[in-house]
Amino acid sequence: MLKIFKITAILEGISYLVLFSNMLFIKPTNITLYKTLLFPIGMSHGLLFIGYILLAILLKSAQKWDFKTFMLILIASVIPFGTFYIEYKYLKNA
Repeated sequence: MLKIFKITAILEGISYLVLFSNMLFIKPTNITLYKTLLFPIGMSHGLLFIGYILLAILLKSAQKWDFKTFMLILIASVIPFGTFYIEYKYLKNA
């Protein structure tokens, strides 16, 4: 399950950055394309975010994460590049 969490963390981070890129670069120049891309990108990011949180909750006891580590892992999901840091620091050997 740790390998699935690692993959989910990477994909969630990528989807978060793609969502921001859509907002920052496409929205100002092409609002129609922005609106077309918003739903599929947002939906995939939302599903990956929920999966990331659920997997983190399921792995908390299995990995013996203390409260501080667990909260850091959860908070990293809302910070750009946060899940990449978590993958590097805590999931590297998975």
